[in-house]
Amino acid sequence: MKNYKRLTSKERDILAVWKAERISNKECARRLGRSVSTIGRELKRNVWKGMHYVAIHAQSVADRREKEKAYGKQELKNPDIYAYVTEQLRNGWSPDQIAGRLKREHPKDRHWWITAETIYRWIYQPEQVRREQPWYEYLRRKQKKRKKYKGRTVHRAQIPDRISIHRREKCIDQRKQFGHWEGDTVEGKGHKDGVHTEVERMSRLLAGRKIVAITSEATIGQQKQLFAALPTLACKSTTLDNGRENHLHSQLKELNMRTFFADPYSSWQRGTNEHGNWHLRYYFPKGTDFADISEEELQEVIEEINNRPRKILAYRTAQEKFDQLLQKETQGLR
Repeated sequence: MKNYKRLTSKERDILAVWKAERISNKECARRLGRSVSTIGRELKRNVWKGMHYVAIHAQSVADRREKEKAYGKQELKNPDIYAYVTEQLRNGWSPDQIAGRLKREHPKDRHWWITAETIYRWIYQPEQVRREQPWYEYLRRKQKKRKKYKGRTVHRAQIPDRISIHRREKCIDQRKQFGHWEGDTVEGKGHKDGVHTEVERMSRLLAGRKIVAITSEATIGQQKQLFAALPTLACKSTTLDNGRENHLHSQLKELNMRTFFADPYSSWQRGTNEHGNWHLRYYFPKGTDFADISEEELQEVIEEINNRPRKILAYRTAQEKFDQLLQKETQGLR
């Protein structure tokens, strides 16, 4: 395996002809001067539609695979990007948040652009996994081997009255107006139940309520209760992802709230909420059965999080900042 050399384009053309003539792998290997395992691996990895070996398709797949490998290694050779990525991994950021933030901070300089997939590939390179303190230990799941998850299906077209995040006012994007939230679902064991969370963008105040099922009916019911319990001046809009559980978002109009939706697979656009969920996961790790957690216990944890000093708030707590902003908003109406 150490001296393995991939097939050339010419060899793939010849192999495709021989396989069409039903020549065995062993005979193909002998004619090409390759091992039988090399031929077997080539046919297994590069067949078209899982059935036929087509040379042009096999070459395309192989080229793409080599490009992806090289891309992952090349990008983090840049010392500036390497320093930024490693610093933010130590800060508990996900590769998705790191990639999104780099693009946001350097919108016109592609020198800084990198994908989350590139960071994941770098983290799971053998030499990185063998480090004394491997980088995967800074990820939330801390898995030694990477697993690719299908995730929730995005039903963008099925969400009625969907308004894109790109139509959100600048004062919201720039955190210059109080009362705008980011929402999400923290799923429990078996994806059966969970907690609907909302984080106010300026104060970073976390709010949440248990949901008995990851459905649109359960989610909107708890969302409405959550916002109804807050001062009206603190509830102007929320930005959500494209999950099916947000299908009934328009019911928030009853509370005079607007809803916006992030781009599919762009959790970094709701980074404030993602960070709030990260704090919540410290108390309720992945796999928690929320059926065993009472609403009172949940609120105690949320209160503790909201009363912890935050560097980003000049070491005020989220609750203190929220109260300050609410008071300022109230005075502005007088």
